[in-house]
Amino acid sequence: MATVLTRAFRTEGDDLVVKSDGLNSSPSDSKEGILLNSTVVENLGLGVPADEKKFWWQRGRGYDPDAVATLPSVFDDPETAKHYQPRADWENLHRFDPSARWTWREEYAVIRKIDWRIMVFACIMFMSLELDRSNLTQAVTDNFLEDLGMNTNDYNWGNTVFKLSFLCAELPSQLISKWMGPDRWIPTQMVLWSIVAGAQFWLSGRSSFLACRALLALLQGGFIPDMILYLSYFYKHGELSLRLGFWWTAMSIADIIASFLGAGLLDLRGHLGYAGWRWLFLIEGLLTLVLGLIAFALMPPSPTQTANWARGKKGWFTEREEIIMVNRVIREDPSKSTMHNRQPITPKLLWQSLTDYDLWPLYLIGLTFQIPMTTPAQYLTLTLKGLGFGTIKTNLLVIPSTVGHIITMLAVTYLSEVSGQLWIWGLIAQLWGLPFLSYIYAVNINSIPKWLAFGIMTVLLAYPSTHAVQVGWNSRNSNSVRSRTVSAAMYNMCCQAGGIIASNIYHDRPRYRRGNRVLVSICALNVGIYVFAKVYYVVRNLRRDRVWNAMTEAQRAEYLTTTTDKGNKRLDFRFAS
Repeated sequence: MATVLTRAFRTEGDDLVVKSDGLNSSPSDSKEGILLNSTVVENLGLGVPADEKKFWWQRGRGYDPDAVATLPSVFDDPETAKHYQPRADWENLHRFDPSARWTWREEYAVIRKIDWRIMVFACIMFMSLELDRSNLTQAVTDNFLEDLGMNTNDYNWGNTVFKLSFLCAELPSQLISKWMGPDRWIPTQMVLWSIVAGAQFWLSGRSSFLACRALLALLQGGFIPDMILYLSYFYKHGELSLRLGFWWTAMSIADIIASFLGAGLLDLRGHLGYAGWRWLFLIEGLLTLVLGLIAFALMPPSPTQTANWARGKKGWFTEREEIIMVNRVIREDPSKSTMHNRQPITPKLLWQSLTDYDLWPLYLIGLTFQIPMTTPAQYLTLTLKGLGFGTIKTNLLVIPSTVGHIITMLAVTYLSEVSGQLWIWGLIAQLWGLPFLSYIYAVNINSIPKWLAFGIMTVLLAYPSTHAVQVGWNSRNSNSVRSRTVSAAMYNMCCQAGGIIASNIYHDRPRYRRGNRVLVSICALNVGIYVFAKVYYVVRNLRRDRVWNAMTEAQRAEYLTTTTDKGNKRLDFRFAS
């Protein structure tokens, strides 16, 4: 993921503003990015940022696929470039070439190839994670609790233990991934957790249930930020945000597949004398084991290291394609070359990242934004079963809300990139849920017609999740590899902490009036948190604008040469909001 963005525009003065929103501006009103000293970009044969067409439907009349796609960056000025040179041990250094030029036709062809080679399998791996961590919701529809002598409080404890263990594993997993390389660590995680997931076939009671949930989460924790860090090696900011939308869509598709699998596998109840939920855990665990073994062969370490026995002796990409991949990403975000892909985070760097207070507003959002919808989602199958729907029908009735969730999530991910406003879509998502949560607080949903209750819960849970948008937002505001590595884990840890809270809100069954009152309150609080985050980053940018605009050209040059400011603490960096 990135923070330095290569959309450059000549301003009225002598400054060049690198932005991500595609709009002409001056340093005083730039939304995010880096401010550069003036350069004579018109003589470098560079492309125009406005010519970038991310989507195929934008490439109509006036689109020239053979125009230069190499966008302006800090590397176009020799004086500025020397402050952003990649480190000597960066794995892609042999393909770094500031003089490289390519066309939009070439760039989009490379992106399509990355999508097929890297992104598709990343989605499949995410689906396996979701199958193994969420199949508990299918299991409880098959007398799972009764078979193990447990109740809904034990179910809550299982969800709490899982999320707490998942949370605790996030940061250590990221540090291991940065040290080993995600291409090694992620397949290892998959193989290990698949063994535990399948071993749930032999659960015997509350103790073994809680132990398996804890161990499963410890092995799965960190997978999400590990994968996000890995994908950032291949994509620019806007590209990654959009693809993360599809990535989380894969998770929702996994939930749909899980519903069908649950309906089929739970029907094995009695086969060889075992309950259907036991076969569910075993078979889905075996599926992940196979995918984990395949991942060892199909995950390349970097864009320039794709050759092996499974991917071919020459690798997936030609030399020309590797040059395009490396330079288009590094021109947008030079910070991506400040660490190599198997470099560990030192305790000092870890502390610097943990104390980066400019990311705390996003951590606060991560803590609370999913709570209002997570609790009803966790109890959806139990709610539907309590309304009188059978086991098979209950699992199938989960699908409509999941499909709606996919559509709305992709819509807000796309709209956030088009509008350049990240905060507003999170606020809209909270306003979506507020009236429905208020309704189920005011009315006993168990006393109304069951199909009306189903419709209310379906529309509520089809809310537009901004998780993908916020992961990209967090990455953009990190502006360094070490901070991005830690902040991705910290943000996800906050999300898991929110999940722990969400798992312990419903206690007063069957109506959960007190719990729903809490959800309404948190939803209203989230509206204020999004507004706070927007104001915070706007104020931070305005303060830096005042300092930067008061400096002379000589002072700015001296700052770039002598500054010890790192990452998002640099005066020439602007926060996304």
